[in-house]
Amino acid sequence: MAITDLARLSQLLTPVVEASGHDLEGLEVTPAGRRRVVRMLVDKDGGTTLDDVAEVSRAVSGALDDIDVREPALLGGAYVLEVGSPGVDRPLTLARHWRRNVGRLVTAVLLDGTRETGRLTVADGEQVQLGERLLALSTVERGLVQVEFSRPDGPDGPDDDTDGTDEISDETDLPEEDA
Repeated sequence: MAITDLARLSQLLTPVVEASGHDLEGLEVTPAGRRRVVRMLVDKDGGTTLDDVAEVSRAVSGALDDIDVREPALLGGAYVLEVGSPGVDRPLTLARHWRRNVGRLVTAVLLDGTRETGRLTVADGEQVQLGERLLALSTVERGLVQVEFSRPDGPDGPDDDTDGTDEISDETDLPEEDA
């Protein structure tokens, strides 16, 4: 697919994705035999769930069918739609990417080639704070979220319970085992 066709498709699909409360983070169209595969990445503040992906898929599928009728040369007929959300390995390049990763350990690659790593505590659109270091986004090329298998603290400290795991406290009544 030509770059101009991809840009046109993106222009047509962006309002559909935004109407669902998401941002279009990526769009790719590749040939697959007689069909094309349309791959989209969508995201939103608070994260994207499987239900969100299904909702966006339905809306975009309808829009693609309409586009194929109005502009048949754009997709060229049959297509397969794949909708997903960006993985943790997606580079942080836009202010909203940084905002959506507050609380995570991030490495910032600066324009001068140096790197700063720290817990992302502030992302206000103009600057980000990694640990004690405050960086202007205009000096940052990209950020990379670091995978943590065991985070010592949540975004709000050691008592934060937003990691989605269930914990048993000392006060919990557990059934006694038979002797």
